[in-house]
Amino acid sequence: MNPSPNLFLVGPTGAGKTSIGQRLAAHYGLPFVDLDVEIEARCGMPIADLFAREGEAVFRAHECAHLDEFSRREGLVLATGAGAVLDAGNREVLASRGTVLMLAVDVDEQLERLRDDTARPLLAGPDRLARLRALAEHRTQLYEDVADLIFHGRHESVDDAVPRAIALLERHWKRDGWKRS
Repeated sequence: MNPSPNLFLVGPTGAGKTSIGQRLAAHYGLPFVDLDVEIEARCGMPIADLFAREGEAVFRAHECAHLDEFSRREGLVLATGAGAVLDAGNREVLASRGTVLMLAVDVDEQLERLRDDTARPLLAGPDRLARLRALAEHRTQLYEDVADLIFHGRHESVDDAVPRAIALLERHWKRDGWKRS
């Protein structure tokens, strides 16, 4: 297991990387970085607009560059975008610069959590369930391969999930200098 002072969250869209990540960062007294939010801020537009104007390849190039930059810092919790693991270089960066926690969630739970979400370009189209299944089939093994730990989501609130995630981390992830708030 990677004993890095960084914690990187990977997993599918709607797994809770941002919501759980913010709470983990607060619990451990660390800064939180949402990679997609950083890309939007620096590009000056929502990711959906970046996809529409420049295409997925340009977005992925931004994602790689931003992941490389932020992962060089020490002592943070970083939520990746769901597709960050598609790039082999990103997987190497994640594995070598931080402890990687996969947030696993089943497709039915994703569909429920994302029912009102219209901002994710890869979920656009008439059959969202089929799209989520296809993404899961393609990406789940990549998440598992890079993960040091896997946190299995349940049909529960963030308030219920976070203590379980902390307990998992504290059973397996020992890091000098961590402070609890």
